[in-house]
Amino acid sequence: MGDIAVTTPPKPAMRPARPEFSSGPCAKRPGWAPENLQNAVLGRSHRSKLGKARLKEAIDRTRELLQVPEDYLIGIVPGSDTGAMEMAMWSLLGARPVQLLAFESFGKDWVTDVTKQLKVEAEVLSAPYGQLPDLAKVRKDADLVFTWNGTTSGVRVPDAAFIAADREGLAICDATSAAFAQDLDWAKLDVATFSWQKALGGEAGHGMLILGPRAVARLESHTPPWPLPKLFRLTKAGKLNAEIFEGSTINTPSMLCVEDYLDALRWAASIGGLAELRRRADANLAVLEAWAQKTPWVAFLAEDPSIRSNTSVCLKVIDPRVTSLPEDAQADFAKKLAAALEKEDVAYDVAGYRDAPPGLRIWCGATVDASDLEALTPWLDWAFQTTADQLQTA
Repeated sequence: MGDIAVTTPPKPAMRPARPEFSSGPCAKRPGWAPENLQNAVLGRSHRSKLGKARLKEAIDRTRELLQVPEDYLIGIVPGSDTGAMEMAMWSLLGARPVQLLAFESFGKDWVTDVTKQLKVEAEVLSAPYGQLPDLAKVRKDADLVFTWNGTTSGVRVPDAAFIAADREGLAICDATSAAFAQDLDWAKLDVATFSWQKALGGEAGHGMLILGPRAVARLESHTPPWPLPKLFRLTKAGKLNAEIFEGSTINTPSMLCVEDYLDALRWAASIGGLAELRRRADANLAVLEAWAQKTPWVAFLAEDPSIRSNTSVCLKVIDPRVTSLPEDAQADFAKKLAAALEKEDVAYDVAGYRDAPPGLRIWCGATVDASDLEALTPWLDWAFQTTADQLQTA
């Protein structure tokens, strides 16, 4: 096929002003600059009066922005969202039967941790990438571990109707790419976790652990049968260690990262709070939906719009020239597609997750501007055409 003449398509005239579309760490908020962090408590103990005040402010602003009920506790913990989820599972599971929802990579990680590391017998409700498990099978007598939004699949639960209001078990939710963009139903969640690096574009390494009254009651009535590392210990002498939820962290946090998170929280409050964050994410998704509707080579991994993420938007290539290729060649095509975008400085880090079907993953959370996504879509077409034409000359 080397004798086929291929014309390089012209490059679009406009470029995104901010090409950061990574699904984590995510784009910084509009207008961010290092100078915003000049009041960070540096060179001081995080346990100093000033340090603890900053940590407490982060907790209080989180509560206000996410509209977390007053009887829920919020703590800053190590290890990002993963650390917060591990802390919850290691501390709370073992008292009841367990169910897990697995429809993307991180949900599958929690299955491994529960069944292989903690060795708890559990029922796994699974689904392929792009779909949800049968939520009608969720039992009210079991503890439930699930991701609200599948960061690697672009699929989210539509709401919390599948969780019984009179449940006996705990609902433990990994909300890391749902918080600040989707409507978390706190009455149905006993535990929620997220990280600063996702929806608000904070820095990595710190997680947030939110505990409802039923989770606190479990902590004080249940002793896990396995040893707990220091970083996971939420109780002292059988009682909740309340200081963790007032800003006394288990280990030393980065106060520079704390200041950066506070900057993002202040920005979010200044533009209209949670309602505006959700609106921005929805508007960003709408840009890609409008483009995909008229674009024959692409489709959403989540075909059902009611379960489609408005943050980690996952796309698949459906052009027959690509889908007819062996699976490893399809994966190579997706990598080249992402590389072409990065080379032009129009989209960074948009390759699909390594365990997901080949494609693109474009972050559409509130720190991304819709105008940048509008500027990106012609470049997506350009990159596809350019990469597809290379197949003809291979």
